[in-house]
Amino acid sequence: MTEQASLIEYPCDFPIKIMGKAEQDFVQTVVAIVKVHAPDFDAETVSIRTSKNGTYLGLTCTIRATSRMQLDALYRALSDHPLIAVVL
Repeated sequence: MTEQASLIEYPCDFPIKIMGKAEQDFVQTVVAIVKVHAPDFDAETVSIRTSKNGTYLGLTCTIRATSRMQLDALYRALSDHPLIAVVL
């Protein structure tokens, strides 16, 4: 799919939901990965939800997306990390 065929108009604010085990460095790890692909991302804006039993964390990181390539690379990097179970 080419960028011209994308349904998203860039640049735009784009929320990414990331879920994984509630481990000590989970939030910091996710923020570090996001900042590689979106250097202007403000870590203070991360929304954090804990699962009912406290086993998992759900994060929402809203970045300023500039291209489909940027989003694809970010999704790949997040999905490839062993602490991260789901990226939406």
